Amino acid sequence: MFKHEKAYLQPVRVDRPNPNYAALLQEQLGGPQGELKSALQYLSQSFRIKDPEIKDLFLDVAAEELCHLEMVAATINMLNGHDPDAMHATVGNVEAHVLTGLTPMLANASGYLWTAAYVNETGDAAADILSDIAAEQRAKVVYQNLYRQIDDKGVRETIDFLLNREEAHNTMFREAFNRIQDSGSQKDWGTTVDARIYFDLSRPGGQSFDPAKSQPPSFNL
Repeated sequence: MFKHEKAYLQPVRVDRPNPNYAALLQEQLGGPQGELKSALQYLSQSFRIKDPEIKDLFLDVAAEELCHLEMVAATINMLNGHDPDAMHATVGNVEAHVLTGLTPMLANASGYLWTAAYVNETGDAAADILSDIAAEQRAKVVYQNLYRQIDDKGVRETIDFLLNREEAHNTMFREAFNRIQDSGSQKDWGTTVDARIYFDLSRPGGQSFDPAKSQPPSFNL
């Protein structure tokens, strides 16, 4: 059961309307790294997971991602202002001015509609958590890019909050992954000879090696 609380996790405000930036922020509403994707990915992953702690983690973070979705939508609403102006809208934001009456669409910054193909689920806790760690990391990168391209203090406060919550979720998923090393696809990890052989294919004369018997080649990065 989900319960809607009227208050946001953090107050949302903008200094002034900015329809073009509203189009950019759409990426975190309906893009492949956005809040809707995260919320539905974690929710759908919870359906099959039997570990009660992992299941609760998926559901708890999914519920918070829905809160983030609401905050992003509210920010886009404020940035779009009150008057449709399709003649000055960007390509990705035209439909908001001619179709939805400025209502934020479930679409990315280019106007492509959200799709369930963004969601990753396997029924295996380890594989799903690794997907979630990557999802949170990618979402953080997008928020960082958005943060750099706006000087609106209100918008920056919201993005900074959401960015740091992505870090918190990432940490939670990493800790959960460390607790399930002997379950699911993690069972018997690296116990066969083939699983321990690595190949150095980046240099002439590269060789395979077994880390149990020899040291891996050194790399100068």
